[in-house]
Formats: sequence, C-alpha cells, structure tokens
Amino acid sequence: MSEEILINITPMESRVAVVENGVLQEVHVERTQRRGIVGNIYKGKVVRVLPGMQAAFVDIGLERAAFIHASEISSREGSAVESISALVHEGQSLTVQVTKDPIGSKGARLTTQLSIPSRYLVYMPRASHVGISLKIEDEAERERLKQVVADCVAAEGIAEAGGFILRTAADGARAEEILVDIRYLRRLWTQIAEQMKSAPTPSVIYEDLSLALRTLRDLVSPRSEKIRVDSRETFGKITSFVAELMPEISDRLEHYPGERPIFDLHGIEDEIQKALERKVPLKSGGYLIIDPAEAMSTIDVNTGAFVGHRTLEETIFKTNLEAATAIARQLRLRNLGGIIIIDFIDMEDEEHQRQVLRTLEKQLERDHAKTNIIGITELGLVQMTRKRTRESLEQVLCEPCSHCQGRGKLKTAETTCYEIFREILREARAYQPEGYRVLANQKVVDRLLDEESGNVADLEAFIGRTIKFQVETMYSQEQYDVVLL
Repeated sequence: MSEEILINITPMESRVAVVENGVLQEVHVERTQRRGIVGNIYKGKVVRVLPGMQAAFVDIGLERAAFIHASEISSREGSAVESISALVHEGQSLTVQVTKDPIGSKGARLTTQLSIPSRYLVYMPRASHVGISLKIEDEAERERLKQVVADCVAAEGIAEAGGFILRTAADGARAEEILVDIRYLRRLWTQIAEQMKSAPTPSVIYEDLSLALRTLRDLVSPRSEKIRVDSRETFGKITSFVAELMPEISDRLEHYPGERPIFDLHGIEDEIQKALERKVPLKSGGYLIIDPAEAMSTIDVNTGAFVGHRTLEETIFKTNLEAATAIARQLRLRNLGGIIIIDFIDMEDEEHQRQVLRTLEKQLERDHAKTNIIGITELGLVQMTRKRTRESLEQVLCEPCSHCQGRGKLKTAETTCYEIFREILREARAYQPEGYRVLANQKVVDRLLDEESGNVADLEAFIGRTIKFQVETMYSQEQYDVVLL
C-alpha cells in the first residue's frame, strides 16, 4: 500500500493530507491565529478546587480556565487517587500539560504527568518505568527494545529518574537511532526544567511542534513513500528537523514547486467538502448518514439503491462490509472522537456479524488515534470509542448555522406566518396603532399574499386595522418584525 503525505503551507494556515493509493484518508488543519495547544506545557495557577468533582480549575492564560482531575495530578506512581483538596489549593502554582484542546464550551484538559514525544520515544520525566506501544506485538522485539533503552540510559550515565514509552515507530529501530532520541529528549527537558524555575504564572513553558513537524514525528511510517511540501521555507525547516532526528526518511522529502496547488493533485479540496456533508455514498449504491452531536456521533448504514444479485441477506452483508471500510476512513477523515454508535443494517447470520466487526477492526488498525470496539448492543448497534484530543474537521472549518442556530432545520414559511399572526394579535391588545407593517423574508411574504391571504383578510377585519408587507432580503425564513404605523 503506497502512502503519500502532502503538506500545504500558507501564512494563514497549514494543512496536511494523508493519501493512500490515491484516496484521501486524513486531513489536518491548523490555523495560524488559533493553533492547537495539545502537548503544550504551562505554568498555571489553581483558581478553584471542586471537592465534589475531585477536580480543579487552573488558569494557564487562556480565555477559559482549564480543568484537571485528581487522577491526573501525580503524587506517587501507582498509588491510589488522593482527595483533590489534599493535592492542590487555590492560588497554588502548578506545572501542567494540555491533553485535550478546548472544544466547544469546555476548557482544555490538563495533567501534571508531563511527557515529551520524539520520533521513537515519549519521555516522562516524572515516571520511572519503560512502556511499549501495544501495536508492537512481537514479544522478542518488545524485549529487545526494552533492553536497548536500558543500555542507552546506562551508557549516557543518566542518574535522575525518568521513564520512557516506545512508540509504534520504534518497531525495528536501531540502538543508535534510539540513543539520538534519548539525547534530544534529555536536552529538551533540561531547557524546560530551567524555564519552569523562572517563568511567571500563568505562562507557556513549552510549545509542541508546528503541524508540519508534528506530521513528520507522528504520521510518517514505513508506508510513507513521499512527503511533499509546497513551501520552500517550511521545506528548509523540515530538512533540518529530519537531519537531526529522522535521517532515514530524508530521501522521501520533496519540495513541490508546481503551479497547480498541491491539494488539487488528488482532488483533496473536493474530498474535504464531501467530508463536511451528512450523507456519504457507497460504491454499491448504499449510503451512510453521519450525525456528530455533543455527547456522541451516530452513523446509520442504508442499502439505498443496492439490491444485489442474490438474497436479501447477501445484499445486506455486502453493504455492511463496504460500510465498515468506509466508516473507518470517515472517522479518520472527519477526526470524529468520543463515543460512536454505528447502526449497521440488521443481519440474521452471526458469522456475517462477526465478519463485519472484523473488517471494521482491521480497517481501524491504521488509525493513529486510539480506538476501541466495545461490541454489539441488544438493539444490534455497534458501540465504539475513538480518542478525542483535537477538534473535529467540522469544528475547525464550520460554525453553527446563523439561520437555524445549529438545529439543521428551518421553520417552514407557514410556521413563520402563523407566528406573525399571533404577534399582531398580541400587539393589537396592547396598542391602538393606525396599522401594521410586517418585515419578512421573500418566501414568507409570498405566502402571506397568496395561500394565507384569506387569513390575513380575516385578521384585518378582526383587529380593525390594515396590515402591510415588506420584503427584507437579508432576513432568514425564521426572521420577521412587526412595526406599528
């Protein structure tokens, strides 16, 4: 499977597309004016302790105070969670790291268990164990990597405590490559520790890498054949970063100077537009309906026009298999997180159910975010979770509709007409004007003058006043004003 990573840089924003076999699988967007803060380390101040929630609010210099749970405040490794009141008090200075960006009305989520990632490792200065990514399954390789880290730490003569997690990218890495990472992380931690002593409160002590450099660190895999960048300046920064930390991928880097925008190479702009739509067509004629909500996202699978060539059960099975592959891609593409409920078409055959779940699991293996399929409920719904750390694509690119306030539905012109009639009756009881002028949307005024003209005449007779209408082109179908004449 060939994979290509395209990096598009402009002064306003950076965008990254991960393309597998010519098909867009992931897209990441970072706006210069509101960069994500996951991974950043801050010196903050505890502003409120909530004993009932076992949590505290911490001012780290953002618009909203950030939130930290007692379980995220490290005291002793492996010990039971202490009471939040015993761990922190109001006015206390606290060094914290962001684990979740502020999303919607919620503030950022924090931890005091600091960690700094590099290419192959995550360094945890306040821990002492060595962990290994669960995606590295070979037991012999796991043992080798543990030994490599122990040898490197001993060779460097590192006396003070510190733990490491070996990332998935470390699978097959040579001892000298891991040693380079350990030295880089130690240098970085020394700088951070120095800043922690003198930094004012609140302030940022360490900022995670820009999107382009994070992409190299976190997304590049042995499958990545080409990494193309359309900015010469960013290409220079990437080349320096790779030379220091990832020399083995330097031959895959490529500056793209083409006239044609880099995202047009694989029709990525169109794919981004499609990723914001509710309906996702499947090749077979079936389709998905994806509804992200505050508490969870739901995905409904429908057969649509697909009737198949054999039995109904076979048709349903084929549609569900295709849907499982499409769903795994859509979760990555839209960056949907949290609880996800999938309503596959009901299948009688238990073997078919197992195969559909297996297909979904297999397709999710390539997902960089942690996923967990919990199983099928009594209603036949598949429950799963996907780790949410940053905003979804829709949250980055869109805002709630100003016409429908995010409901996704508009009141009909008929409903608005009847609201106008009630408003006029209300006004008629309170005031005695010469008449009324109604300002409304074109569609509403057309209905008032046509289908509702009889009701308008009856209302005029009832209140003994004339009613005039005026079209306001800027009004939505739900907006209107009743003006006294």
